[in-house]
Amino acid sequence: MRVLIADDSLLSRRLLEETLRGWGYDIQVAQDGVEAWKILSGDDPPTLAVLDWMMPGHTGPELCRLVRQRAAEPYTYILLLTSRNEKDDVVEGMDSGADDYITKPFDKHELKVRLRAGTRIVDLQEQLVAAREALRQQATRDHLTQLWNRSSILEFLHRELARSERDRTAIGVVVADLDRFKAINDTHGHFAGDVALQESARRMQGSVRAYDAIGRYGGEEFLIVLPGADAEAVRSQAERMRNAVRLRPVHTPEASLHVTCSFGCTFGLGSEVTAEGLIRAADEALYLAKRAGRDCSVLVPTPKVVDNLVRAEDEVVVSCSRPETD
Repeated sequence: MRVLIADDSLLSRRLLEETLRGWGYDIQVAQDGVEAWKILSGDDPPTLAVLDWMMPGHTGPELCRLVRQRAAEPYTYILLLTSRNEKDDVVEGMDSGADDYITKPFDKHELKVRLRAGTRIVDLQEQLVAAREALRQQATRDHLTQLWNRSSILEFLHRELARSERDRTAIGVVVADLDRFKAINDTHGHFAGDVALQESARRMQGSVRAYDAIGRYGGEEFLIVLPGADAEAVRSQAERMRNAVRLRPVHTPEASLHVTCSFGCTFGLGSEVTAEGLIRAADEALYLAKRAGRDCSVLVPTPKVVDNLVRAEDEVVVSCSRPETD
């Protein structure tokens, strides 16, 4: 565990450093309060800090207040090192945000015990953060595919619609459905079906842009949100995902499966469409893709978009990208 030692006294720093290194701690050293704050406010600060009360730049209590105001994670356990032992001084130090204190000249056994208590608290805090993240993962991710779950992908869609309206940029929506998935379950069993779902999800996730989002919408159906995507961008992205899914067989203990997927696509401006309207249009496009023979992508612009942006001789523009030859 890393420990920051901040003390303007060279003798005190050396004594603390040698003592703590002997106990197995990884040590960082600061010669004054300014250097200590640079370390504590950095991207990866130590989780334990031993701060001298009186230092140039920032005193120990001032550093405590700065750290607590930052409220960053992981938690930094702070031990104040002071020659003051009056009750009022102790109260001031603890009120500033220190977790404990030790008086100079320090007793090695007392210091060891106090650092051990700090280590336990830091470890406990790390366990609590890990548990919180696990709960957050369970609440927002689909347990089988590890994609966003239905509520999370819909929340993402609403956020991006608001951004689209604010920035006057297009937003693309794709609804994808694995082809003949029931036949996979009926023929090879639900375990094989789960593997097909997981691998298809992994391949689609690997082919979208970093700022796109893909979630499991229900069963073998996926919802993909493409910020800033116009008609051509939506079609191109759908084709990348389609080809990624069908690229090679999905291997399961039961069989090697040739899995394909159909994609219904649409796009619009946040000021002219709703989440429900986009999903409804993408669903209609998916229905057309299934009717067209599956393993293809179909684009159906939403009515507002057809009226305002891509009117072609007053006809709705529907584009179908046929499957590549195997």
